[in-house]
Amino acid sequence: MIFSSMKKTLLQSFFFYIFVITISFAEIVKKVEVVGNIRVSPETIVLFGDIRLNEDYNSQKINELSKKLYDTNFFSYIEINLSNGILEVTVKENPIIQNLVFNGIKAKKHKEAIKEVIELKEKTSYVEHKLNEDIQKIKSAFRNLGFYFIEVEAYAKKNANNSIDLIYEINKGKRAKIGKIVFIGDKKIKDSKLRGVITSEENKAWKFLSTKKYLNQERIKLDTRLIENFYKSKGYYQVKALATNVLYEEGEGFLLTYNIDSGKRFRFEDVSLKISKSLDENSFVEIAKDLPKLKNKYYSPKKIKKILDKINKLTTKKDLQFINSELIETIKNDKLLVTINVSEGQKYYVERINIIGNSITDDNVIRGELIVDEGDPYSLLLLEKSLNNLKSRNIFAKVNRDIFEGSSPDLKIINVEVEEKATGEIFAGAGVGTSGGTVGGGIKENNFLGRGIKLDANLNISETAIRGRFSVTNPNYNYSGNEISFTAESTKTSKMTEFGYDSTKTGFSLGTSFEQYEDIYISPRISTYYESLSTNDNASKSLKQQEGTYIDTELNYSIIQDKRNRRFQPTEGYRASFDQKLPLYSETPSLLNGLNYSVYHGFGENIIGSIRFYGKAINSISSGDDVKLSERLTLPARYLRGFESGKIGPVDASDYVGGNYVTSLAFNAGLPKLFPNLTNADVSLFIDTGNVWGVDYDDSIDESNKIRSAFGVSVDWHTIMGPLSFSFSEDITSASTDKPESFRFNIGTTF
Repeated sequence: MIFSSMKKTLLQSFFFYIFVITISFAEIVKKVEVVGNIRVSPETIVLFGDIRLNEDYNSQKINELSKKLYDTNFFSYIEINLSNGILEVTVKENPIIQNLVFNGIKAKKHKEAIKEVIELKEKTSYVEHKLNEDIQKIKSAFRNLGFYFIEVEAYAKKNANNSIDLIYEINKGKRAKIGKIVFIGDKKIKDSKLRGVITSEENKAWKFLSTKKYLNQERIKLDTRLIENFYKSKGYYQVKALATNVLYEEGEGFLLTYNIDSGKRFRFEDVSLKISKSLDENSFVEIAKDLPKLKNKYYSPKKIKKILDKINKLTTKKDLQFINSELIETIKNDKLLVTINVSEGQKYYVERINIIGNSITDDNVIRGELIVDEGDPYSLLLLEKSLNNLKSRNIFAKVNRDIFEGSSPDLKIINVEVEEKATGEIFAGAGVGTSGGTVGGGIKENNFLGRGIKLDANLNISETAIRGRFSVTNPNYNYSGNEISFTAESTKTSKMTEFGYDSTKTGFSLGTSFEQYEDIYISPRISTYYESLSTNDNASKSLKQQEGTYIDTELNYSIIQDKRNRRFQPTEGYRASFDQKLPLYSETPSLLNGLNYSVYHGFGENIIGSIRFYGKAINSISSGDDVKLSERLTLPARYLRGFESGKIGPVDASDYVGGNYVTSLAFNAGLPKLFPNLTNADVSLFIDTGNVWGVDYDDSIDESNKIRSAFGVSVDWHTIMGPLSFSFSEDITSASTDKPESFRFNIGTTF
């Protein structure tokens, strides 16, 4: 009892002593004096230290002041004394890094990469303890490039005026190659299949362009995630994958071992939605009716993700903008019981949207593509869709966003940051086939005067024809969300010597496009053309009957349904359109109908598959008249590669006259990961099929009703000079009169 009382008394005395000592050292600051500073002004030091006159400063506040000044990295030594109301701050400034020197590194891109990751940069203060951290960052960056044996040393060379040159001595060493990859453990899946899942590759002579053969710790981490995701997609819910036994053998490279414990394979016991009472269950009926189909199917995260994506899409509806979904997975009798709880979450609104990085493009052009606006309910899904809209305009190199809390917890501030790029392009192209070639060129601008207006002028020349076209398009006229466009074009065909006729067609069109319903667009267009056809004795009887001049005014319209996940490089969804041309004034009226359908699907990260159908039919609606020569149909070159444009289908006296019907069915496999080092190159494999047939003006001419087909590879490459695209192709089936084309290229330069 006595001991306890004494202990209490001693503690009270101790705290009283500390309090008195602290108070006794407190003093009011009347004046601030700075000693030892050279570059940093006294006013700046006062600002950084948040020093306030006529306030008490004790030892604790002086320690806090010292810490604030050290945190600026401007000083290597700080001493603070307070006496007689004068706060004396003595400092020794860190030297300034005048130059960074990287000995042993020649490639400019590597030097720039180092400057990105290190903290000690030119024109900043040299802080000695940060140097070791930067050395480790450099080693890590180069090891990720395969330079596993890199050595880095650094020292400071003193200059005048308290500055230094920071010199790095770097010996990259040889790049560490993967000699062999093995898979061990309870893997249940063949090695050959697993090798196709991971990104790392064994070093082989033919892989001289690949960087995946080099040892890379970040890639190995990615591989383990890919392996686990692959197993989970097969139902192995509890799979574990580890990269172990990374051993080096001289002359053989590294042995990379993946240890896999696949565990049991699970099926779905049940998948159900649990809807909060505050929400309308009728909104979720379409989703819920598909859930019973998953019962007893093997577990796959992709199947669950599709359900969650459908729920997220509901947030675009007015009454469901703030719903949250929570996934609960429970193991029950070697099966998985999945419950998705859907409830009404916290309501957030957009307080402000800041546009950053646009020096040329008007703010209104960017804001016009945003589906969300200031004051709207905040929706991440609509924001991402807005960013995809911006990307699809093809006027920005990068489009990013940051989201911050606003002036209150229920408000969001969105920063949309863009990086502008060259939007003008001067281009040229050529095709080489069995009957000669075609050349063409033009100029494009996708962001005229920074207003998002598109200009396109081009000219194509072949042995018998010259085609010129000029168009201007405003994708968001008056920021209404509606597109408006104008086109003027002219085509002159000279075949008088060979086939007995010349023709000219000149005209213009004015059109618009707008979203009538969700994902459904209407595109009407009015066009007027003047056409003349002259013949000589070499012309066929049918052509002589069409000789003369014509003026036609037509209404063209399209109804489009666009369900692609994004307009720019889509990976899922489809786009369907129906087109029709109706004559308003014509001496030889005809009716044109067309159907265009494209569907996209991603097969993992390595393949983006697409199928495209194109079909058109034109027939005269005036008794006794045939479809004019200029209106007969040909397949555009992009729909049937491997053949010269306009050189398939019915032939009249060696002249390709086009048909009344055209169709095309194309299969395309995009390979975005084929050349990982060439991030600006898109490689695709394709099989194109098509047909042009039908001759209404002469029954004696072969209709040429035959399926044409070709396969090949195409490359779209954004080089330093500008865009370059080319394709190699080989025809599979063709008619005897068709003209194959094995190679086509287009090259341009940007401005």
